[in-house]
Amino acid sequence: MKFIAAAIAALSLMIPSVSQAERSKMQKDMRMVAPALEKYTQGTLLGDVWKRPDLSARDRSIVTLAALIARNQIVEMHFHLNLALDNGVKPAEISEIITHLAFYSGWSNAMSAVAAAKDVFAARTIGTDQLPQASPQLLPLNEAVETQRATRVEQQFGAVASGIVQYTTDILFRDLWLRPDLAPRDRSLVTVSTLIASGQVAQMPYHLNRAMDNGLTQAQAAEVITHLAFYVGWPNAFSALPVAREVFEKRPH
Repeated sequence: MKFIAAAIAALSLMIPSVSQAERSKMQKDMRMVAPALEKYTQGTLLGDVWKRPDLSARDRSIVTLAALIARNQIVEMHFHLNLALDNGVKPAEISEIITHLAFYSGWSNAMSAVAAAKDVFAARTIGTDQLPQASPQLLPLNEAVETQRATRVEQQFGAVASGIVQYTTDILFRDLWLRPDLAPRDRSLVTVSTLIASGQVAQMPYHLNRAMDNGLTQAQAAEVITHLAFYVGWPNAFSALPVAREVFEKRPH
């Protein structure tokens, strides 16, 4: 009896959170419909892209989750939520990614992600004690930088839509961006990934510069675009390339 119990315990330690059964089902589904897709998934995507050195597995999970949520692609959400947790993304960080993306990809997309994450959190016995407070102590604000940003946006758009200008200042940059359970670099990583995933490259210069100010390197930024080509398509990735090139060239070396 002791031997059986020990064997079960040992076996449970060998089973990753992204279960072999889940992986096998995905492979079987692809094999039945698109065998070439399975080959590219196993050989290129999982066997090569996810192992490229300029972006950590944790960062790749953050980028992938941001893309899936931004595009409301639920089919792979459970797999990538589990993979993100396995790769070191904390439950509190996943919670903040979803909250952040309510503003950058819409409430409905965030609510779809809530439904998927609820099941994953329940299966892994992740309780509310591991999640961020609704109203935490905020990070310090760089008043000079924020005043400059707010003044510029007010001059450009205050007479067009004063409401969104005010919410942008009061809610986004004086509240959401200062929540402490997702580091500024990671918020920038999520935002840039979402803009690329949504094809919204017009705001990329500001947010890519902000990401690099927050610690994202040029090599990492380039790798984000490379990674996203596989999750949001080559056209969206190539649309981001001219913007990234311009940002890289204008930044001090």
